[in-house]
Amino acid sequence: MGLDAIRAALPGYAKDIALNLSSTIGTSTLTPAQTWGTALACAVTARNALVLREIAAEALGHLGPEGVEAAKAAAAIMAMNNVYYRAKHLVGDERYASMPARLRMQVTARPGVDKGDFKVWCLAVSAIAGCGVCLELHEKALRGRGFTAEQLHDALRIAAVVHAAAVTLDAEAALA
Repeated sequence: MGLDAIRAALPGYAKDIALNLSSTIGTSTLTPAQTWGTALACAVTARNALVLREIAAEALGHLGPEGVEAAKAAAAIMAMNNVYYRAKHLVGDERYASMPARLRMQVTARPGVDKGDFKVWCLAVSAIAGCGVCLELHEKALRGRGFTAEQLHDALRIAAVVHAAAVTLDAEAALA
């Protein structure tokens, strides 16, 4: 189960994704909680049922119930923030920069886990969503908290591979 089930479900043409799934999560410089929270938040964001179920099942042992809820909260809040802040940026009109978001984001102040861990998960989700504003904000905050470029790079690698597995499995399901 877990990553093995995802790897087994991937078609032959996605062998690189299967191998990268193991290596990115298995050799991460992040703590196990940071690694599995990243994988889970990205699985929620990527929206493939198999990837989400299998990563959630395996993540529970590394995160506990509170960590699982926090990782899902990171994906949820960033689903909103990534759309909003990316859109404000892409519109390119300075008038929007001075307008307050007026969107509730209290979970970011009290995520139920270490704030650094939560921000790592937000960074990874923002990579999938392609929100440059959120990526820059979270990267700067995490570097200020003492995270290394290597650790943040690992979070981005996990995001890329989890997303690729989800996309591949969704495509195969659609073609079946």
